[in-house]
Parts: sequence; structure tokens; C-alpha cells
Amino acid sequence: FQTVKTIVSATFPIVLRLFNTSNSRMTIMPAWVIDRYGSNDVLRFTKNAGFPIINYPNEVVVQVHAAGLNPIDVSMRGGYGAATMAMKRDPLNINQSGSEFPLILGRDMSGVIMECGLDVAPAYFKEGDEVWAAIPPWKQGSLAEFVVLSANEVSKKPKCLSHIEAAAVPYVAATAWSALVNTGGLNKDNCAKKRILILGGSGGVGTFSIQMLKAWGAHVTVTCSQNAERLVRGLGVDHVVDYTAGPVEVPLRALEKFDLVLDNVGGDTESWALGLLKPWCGAKYVTLVTPFLRNTDQLGIADGMLQTGVTVASKALKHLSKGVHYRWGMFAPNGLALDDISEMVDAGKIRAVVEEEFTFSQVPQAMLKVEKGHARGKTVVKISSGEDSSE
Repeated sequence: FQTVKTIVSATFPIVLRLFNTSNSRMTIMPAWVIDRYGSNDVLRFTKNAGFPIINYPNEVVVQVHAAGLNPIDVSMRGGYGAATMAMKRDPLNINQSGSEFPLILGRDMSGVIMECGLDVAPAYFKEGDEVWAAIPPWKQGSLAEFVVLSANEVSKKPKCLSHIEAAAVPYVAATAWSALVNTGGLNKDNCAKKRILILGGSGGVGTFSIQMLKAWGAHVTVTCSQNAERLVRGLGVDHVVDYTAGPVEVPLRALEKFDLVLDNVGGDTESWALGLLKPWCGAKYVTLVTPFLRNTDQLGIADGMLQTGVTVASKALKHLSKGVHYRWGMFAPNGLALDDISEMVDAGKIRAVVEEEFTFSQVPQAMLKVEKGHARGKTVVKISSGEDSSE
């Protein structure tokens, strides 16, 4: 019988639900969706969104208790990255254009596992476990009552955090981990006394990065506006530069040079930020503002990737000749990293920074809040059973 279930799990996921879930009668759920790309008025609440189905035996279905919003959600609402996401969802290009709709946004999630695929070992996850996750942008998001994820994208939620607090962390944590650890080469063993500069320190990625780097013993300088200084100081920053007081590069050039610069701002920062690095010491500039998705949207997948490769290679070679490394950082789902981060949270080394909380019925207002920018932490939506979401 177990062999039969394994075969079914790989080939007939809808039939598997009849075998393996107490929720088999559920076929729809409440969610906020978009049916086309555009401004905030494309958001639509429905009680008839398709219930997520386990398609692979290593997946889990999670009941979402809270969802965090990020700038990527606003960008995706407008169609940013649509070409690349379409390729990830449908690499063989079988489906027609627009098959991603209705699309559910939301990259952060904290909730409770309701169902596990056959290959998910009970030693790792079981029904009833409280978990958190950063949902890849090519998957249906967390602005819904349920979501399906791969088990390697999910991690046990920190015990000391509520679901609202936990939903503020995973996406920015996974993004910061990818930029600082995977790309920047930093870790808890080599970070002590390193000088790190974070350009744009008061947003989600910035506030998380500050705490992780300080927990690892780094000296951290950030740029932010004057009214965000109290926030970042409270997170342990060593030095703050107010970007509203004049050209921010002027006071930064007066400081001792840095081992790594994390750029959350973009724009013209590349023209001067690499000059703040220690030359010929392995110092790195890592930017999270890259043209990769814009290139594929405008030029198509093949030409966009080619243009991206030429751009990053030419910039890397240009700056390598000056003794510094130029890198692009990108989000990558990483359940194992979230395991480490969960331990740091429970140890009191990292806390969630929630700027504002919204109800499920207030998702459009929450998206507008994120769209305005100038974040002081994260915007989080409490996902309920739908009684307060009758719009």
C-alpha cells in the first residue's frame, strides 16, 4: 500500500489528497489575487481561490497565520519579473501566456503545517508544527489562507515570536543571507572586527542585516534618514550617516574603508560606493538592486540573460583591476539558513522589526504602505479565517 501511495504521489497529486489529508473536502479558500498586472486596483479579494494541492511528495501545506509584505510584491503586482517567473513556472513553455493568473502575492509566511507529503519525514516536520518560510516569487504567495511549499523552503518558527512577528523575518533574512553569506562570504567565524557598510539600513533587509552582523561581531555603519536613526541605533549600529543632510558619499569617504558594502539603494551609488572599499584585501561590493529581471522583461529570456551576463562580467572585471570585487546579490529560498536564524532569534540575538500590522481585509492599504517606501521595518498582514474579509 505504501508503494502504491508513493506512485500516486509522483503521478496523480489530486488522487493523493484523497489518501493523505483530512482536508480533502476543501477545494477553495479565501485569498487576495490579481488577474492582470497593474496598479493597486488590480487586487481582488475572493473566497473561491483554488486550494493548494501537494504535487510532489516533499511538499507541505501550511495554514497561513500571518504574511509579510515586501517591495518585491509591489513590483510583481505591476508585472516586474513576469518573463523570468513564467519560465520558472513553465520551463517547457506548455501553458499559454497569462496562465499564472489568478496570482497570489506575498513572500513571507508564518503558520501551521496542515498536511505533509509522503517523503517529508516526521522527524523534520509533522502536522501541527509552527513554521515560517520565504516563498519563492515564482510560487503562489501567502496572501491566502493556505500555501503549499517544498519542505526544504520551510523552517520551524522561533518559539519566542508570535506569527505576526515571525512573518516579518523570512524573506529579508533569506535575501540578506544570500547577499552577505553566499555572495559576500561572511559568516559567524570570520565576521569579527570586519567593517561593513549598509546603504539603506532602515528597511527590512537593512534592519535584519544589522542584527545578524552585530551578532557575529562586525562593526556596522549604515546610511538612513535622521528620523530612522533611533531605530537603527537600537539594533546595535556603530555609526550612522544621514543621507538627507547632503551628498552621503562625502561623510562616508572621510571614514575608514570597509571590508564589504551592502547596497539596498541602487541608483548612482555604484559610481562612488566601490571607492569606499579596502583595495587588494578581498573587499566586496554586493548590490541587491540589479537589472536582471528588468532585462528579461524588456529583452526576453535569452537576450535578457545574455545582456545581464555581459553587464555583470564587464563590471566585475573593471573593478577587479582596482582591487575590489563587484557582486550581485539575489534572494534564494533557504530553509537551512532559516534554521540558523531561528536559533539566533530564540537566543535573543535578532528581533523582528514590525512597522505596521494590517488585517486581512486591509491588504490593499498594506500594499500602498509598502509602495510609499521609506520603511522602518516590515509591514505584516494578519491572515484570518475570512470573516473580516468580506470585501
